[in-house]
Order: sequence, then structure tokens, then C-alpha cells
Amino acid sequence: MRGNMSEHPFLDDTLNIEWSALTPARARVDIPLAIRRAEEAISAICAEQSPTYASTFAALEDAGAALMRGWGRLTHLRSVMDAPELREVIAELMPEVVNYSTQVTLNPQLYAALKHAAAQPWVAELSAVKRRFIEETLADFRENGAELDAEGKKRIAELSTELALLSQQFGERVLDSTNAWEYVATDPAETAGLPPSAVEQARQDALAKGYGTPESPRWRFTLQFTSVQPVLTYAESESLRRRVWEGLQTKGCGAYDTQDLIHRILTLRAEKAALLGYSCYADYATARRMAGSGATALSFIDSLHARVLAPYRSEQERIRRFAEQATGRELPALHPWDVAYWTEKLRRELYDFDTEELRPYFPMQGVLQGMFSLYEGLYGIRITPRPTACRAEGEPLPEGVVEVWHPEVLFFEVHDADSGEHLGSFYADWYPRESKRAGAWMDCLTCGCPPSAGAPRRPHLALMCGNMSRPVGDKPALLDHREVETVFHEFGHLLHQVLSEVEVKSLAGCNVAWDFVELPSQINENWTWEPEALDLFARHWQTGEPLPADMKAKMLAARNYGSATFFMRQLSFGKIDLELHVHTPRYVGRDIEEVDREVLADYRVPLSQTGNTVLRAFSHIFDGGYESGYYSYKWAEMLEADAFSRFRDEGIFNPRTGRDFRRCILSRGNSRPAAELFRDFMHREPDSTALLTRSGIE
Repeated sequence: MRGNMSEHPFLDDTLNIEWSALTPARARVDIPLAIRRAEEAISAICAEQSPTYASTFAALEDAGAALMRGWGRLTHLRSVMDAPELREVIAELMPEVVNYSTQVTLNPQLYAALKHAAAQPWVAELSAVKRRFIEETLADFRENGAELDAEGKKRIAELSTELALLSQQFGERVLDSTNAWEYVATDPAETAGLPPSAVEQARQDALAKGYGTPESPRWRFTLQFTSVQPVLTYAESESLRRRVWEGLQTKGCGAYDTQDLIHRILTLRAEKAALLGYSCYADYATARRMAGSGATALSFIDSLHARVLAPYRSEQERIRRFAEQATGRELPALHPWDVAYWTEKLRRELYDFDTEELRPYFPMQGVLQGMFSLYEGLYGIRITPRPTACRAEGEPLPEGVVEVWHPEVLFFEVHDADSGEHLGSFYADWYPRESKRAGAWMDCLTCGCPPSAGAPRRPHLALMCGNMSRPVGDKPALLDHREVETVFHEFGHLLHQVLSEVEVKSLAGCNVAWDFVELPSQINENWTWEPEALDLFARHWQTGEPLPADMKAKMLAARNYGSATFFMRQLSFGKIDLELHVHTPRYVGRDIEEVDREVLADYRVPLSQTGNTVLRAFSHIFDGGYESGYYSYKWAEMLEADAFSRFRDEGIFNPRTGRDFRRCILSRGNSRPAAELFRDFMHREPDSTALLTRSGIE
């Protein structure tokens, strides 16, 4: 039995994290300790008289590693097990953490020491990856104000601290407003049309909150996506659809209004960019990405918009006319709570296909096993589950059991199929909780590295999180196809991390140009549509029978139904993000609803009512690191659609192609510029034709 806790669990460099020991009290000790140790290491670099790579650039990377590890664990817990005491300790420690990270790049002695080291003759003898790390590190320093005067550096530090706190506040207001709304239905007629799984989930949610009894049930609806989506898509009750849509309008509003935070964040970002010599924040953010400038990114969005606008309007007009015919009423404009409903009705009319029919064939466990099997064959790896347990602090843990932060969390190990080497491990946390933030994401907890200079391999440690459909009653979690795509998507990010073979951690895994980072994740979604791949994981949860051929045919026939609408939705997010960060003075201080209507006038069709702007709860750009970067989803989609064309040509299970993708893309991190890595795999420049063709738009 294991029961001995590390003295400093937040900082412990291990693949077996003691989650029960990660308490706010320990964070108050460990995070300041990590900062002190990092500061001592920085001082040693500044005092170095005979610089070597190890004593300067490598030492700098190591200096903040424990702090990044500890802070990452603390903020991860806030994401998956949010609690007042976690918020309190993060708010308390954040200024010190941000101040440290800011002061590193603003330290004139350190910058001078690094520039001096970079000018030494031994640099020419280093590996190409280490030389790139030197170049990237010095660019990071310049990008963060190292060449500003004393007053400028002081202001950059202040901006960084305030922006971090504002982002935290934004995320908390969105989460709190999401959790503040609920509707409890008392009449079973209100649930008409909903999939049985959604009805049962609503009943169980109500019971868990003390509403109703098994004999006299109630049905609880929330603003979690797994509750909202079935209602807006399938509920026959217009009043229920409207009620839930109106509930969505409360996110980031009222007592949780985010408008003041949005304006302040935009103002401070613009000031930061100007201090660093950029004309706008988007130029600052994209300077070292594939796009290279805010104008280029905006032009990319605008050019796609021009090609998608007509198909989008045609799709929406077709849905409006269908709703008119079905209701026998004149509908100059649909209600916003009716759009998804009539979209689904038309899909069924055109393709005789109900997406809910797929759920029984997508049990979570089967999807995971099939997905693992697919990529094991493609990339030459082996994925093995480990037993897990959730415990209270100090409780013993059985030998061989991995501790997790919640009983639903899974744990897996990844080994190379040929060498047997342990490449990495990962956690998977798939189901929604009120204490868990919305969406799906992957994160790295500990970055590993390949064997080097006689030192053994250090495996990676990562995680995948989501908010998928839960198990209901005696049924396992049965996913819809979009959720299956999301699981594959996050696993692509995870493979990018755990298959990394880069000797410098700062250039490893997902530490790549922001508009390249979604390529490994989005390319994985293609396999969820391939008939041969579906046979690996689309099997009935009771009988084990594969998805019938006629259902596959209907699913594939309907694939591009609504594709222009989804395409336009993604473009709208990228458009408003870039507009706010390219033309900030044009929008700051104005009502954000007015800004939304002005910027996105050509990205929507008229509806009977205009809902609140997405900006109020747009966590991606105000609390998620995607500011001036949401365009990257479409940019990377262009790259992955093109890259997948090689798999189509050579075989979607072709291990030679798969190992090429692992070698050229997944293993290389940021060891070379992203454009070069793409050319290594495709042997040419990217072409956007594949994306538009796949979407059925051109």
C-alpha cells in the first residue's frame, strides 16, 4: 500500500501525481517555494562567467519548470474541481506568479547574459534544435519587452499581472452564470421529442438536486451543452426551446456581466502591443505564427467568408421555407430557438436520417478502444489502461493503482510498439460536472524528452477532458457523432504531445505556432467519417453489431448537410476575435451588442430576435489563450484537409503513411518552422481546395 506523501506535491516531478495532496494549504507553500528556487537559478545564470549551453539556456528552461508544473496542476484543479478555496488561493498567488514570469523576460542582466552566451563560438556546434531554442528564447524576450526602457518594462509587468487577473475573473463569471440558471419541468409533455437519453439525464439531474421523486419525477435542464443541445434540436415544445434559449442569454450577464472585463482586457492588450512596437494586438500575437500578421489572418477569414456566404444564405433560406411549409404559416424570419429544431427536421426529411439513431453504436468505452486500436496500427504504439482510485489525503493507495482527481477519471500508458519504450501516460475525464468548466481540452502536465547524452527517456504526462453525454441508468455513456469527433480531436492533441521526440522541452509537443497546433487534432476527425474506420468503434453497445451499412450510407450522405452554416459559424468567431484585436480603438467603450451586430452583419441571416453577443461568454479569447487566434481553427483545418488527402490516396490505415505523419509532424513539435514540417509530410505547399471540396462548398 502506498501512503507516503511528497513533501512538496505540487512540485514533485513524477508520473504518479498525488492529487489528494494538492490542497490550497500546500499550494501556499509550494508555489512561493518554486518561485524562490527559480529566482535563485536565474541569479546563477546572470552571474555565469564562462557561459555554456547548460549553464544558460538549458538552466533557464529548468529554472521555471517546477513552478510551471505546480501552477499547471493548481489551475487544472480549478478547471475540473472548481471550489471557492481554489479560486481564493489562485487569486492570492497569481500576482506573484505573473510577476515572476514577467520579471524573467524583463531582467536586463539575464537578457545580457543570454545574448552573450548566444554569441559564443560553441553555439555553432550545437544541434539544430538547440540552436532554434536559442533563437526562439531571445525572440520571446524581445516579444515580452526585454528591449524596453525601465519605465516600459515596469508597465509591461503591470499589464501582465492585471490581464491575468481579469482573465480569471472572466472565466469565473462565465462559469457562475452557467451554473446559476436551471429550469425544472413538472409536466412530462414538455419532454416530448427529446431523445430518451436526454430525458433520463434530465430526470436524474432533478433527483440529484432534490427535485421530484422516482414516483413523481421532475426534469432539470441546465446551460451545460449536453442539456442545451438536445432541447434546441429535438424538443417539440416551443416553450421549452424558448426558455432554454433565453437561459443562454443570461451567460455573462446581470450579476455576472462580463462587458466591463471585455473592454478592459482589450484596452490593456492594445496598450501592451503598442509598448512593444506593434500597431495592434493581433500583429503582436501572430508575428511568429504562420499567418505572420493580423491583417493576413483577417484576410484569410474574409476570403473564406466571400466563398461561403452564398451557400450559407441558401442553406438558411431552405430551412426557413421548409419551416413555413411544415407549419403552414408565413415566417419572414425564424425564431432563434427554432433554427436548430427545423434544421434537424429538414435533415430527417432529406436523408431519412436521425442522428440520435447513431448513439447506441457509440458507447464511450467502445469508441475509446476502437480509436486506440486505429492509431496503434497507424503510428506503431500500444495503449494500455491502468487501474485508478480517488482517495482522501493521507489514505493509502494500493500498489499499482494510479490516483486520480475524480472517480470517473481514467488513466492510460502509451508505449512504442517496436521498442517497448514508455513514451507517455495520460488521464481522461469525459463527463460534465457543475465544478468543471465547459468544453473539451487537452493539456500537458509534465513534458518528457527522448534519451539524450546517456540519460534515459522521460515519458510525457498529459490529460484529455470533455463534457460528453453521461451514462444513464444501466446504460453506458452513449455519444452522438459530434461527441465522437471531439474525442478523436482531443486525442490528436494528446498524441502530438506524447509522441514528441524533441530534446528541448520548450519546443516539444504542442508548443508550436498557434495556427499549426490544431492540425494534429483536426486531422483525427476525418477517421470518424470513414466507413472502414467506423467498423473499428461504431458497434452497438448491447449486441456488438457494427453500424449497419444503410445507416453509414445515410450518415455519409448527410455529412455536408449544413456544412456552410457550420463553416460560417466558425468564421464568425474568428472574424470578431480579429476585428477586436486589429481595430481595437474602433470598438472599445462601445456597447458590445452593437459591436457584434456591426462586425457580423454579413455572417448571419435575420432572425425574429437577436440574442446576446457570443462575446459575453467567449472564454476562448478572454480566458483561454486564443485571443487573435480563433482563426487558427480554420487555418489548421485547411492544413489537415490537405494533409488527409495523402492518407486518402495511400490508405487511411497505411502504417507507412501513419509513421510518416508521426515522424514529420507528431514527433517534431516546434523543432523547425511549421511550414517546413508541413512540406516534409506533403512535399509541397498547402492548398485550400481540399477543405472547400470536403465541405461540399466548392
